[in-house]
Amino acid sequence: MRGLFWCLLSVFLFACCTSDIFYLVNKPIDKRAWTYAQIPTFDIPIKDKNRPFDIWVNIRHTGEYNYSNLSILVHQKGPNNLDTTYKHELSLAHRDGRWNGRSAGNLYENQILLKENYIFPDTGIYSIGIEQNMRENPLRDITDVGIQLIQK
Repeated sequence: MRGLFWCLLSVFLFACCTSDIFYLVNKPIDKRAWTYAQIPTFDIPIKDKNRPFDIWVNIRHTGEYNYSNLSILVHQKGPNNLDTTYKHELSLAHRDGRWNGRSAGNLYENQILLKENYIFPDTGIYSIGIEQNMRENPLRDITDVGIQLIQK
């Protein structure tokens, strides 16, 4: 009976708290070696400039990844050619060395919030590029990089 309660509670909370995925694209990193020159770019069509979004970055890596963090530069270009770039530090592991996120064998996936309740200033196509900003080039054992927008 107690298990049924937790199961029903989980289903209820999931149904109440799910948001709409507006955009979700992951791009593979060639040969699991992310170079400075390889900047995965995502073109996102925005039709409503009043709707807020949570913007997430998706990072997949192997268990052989050498670091507990990942430094990235996020490049955003809007339809009015206004460019912005900001640095973001992503934590990929706990302090004790265990990897964050979901795992499948030796592959780990992290979804990390970049911006919460972000409202794009205008309608049109926005390009978001994710550039690795670590000292190592190429950065080994990163397999995929993605962007996800959840509309509020």
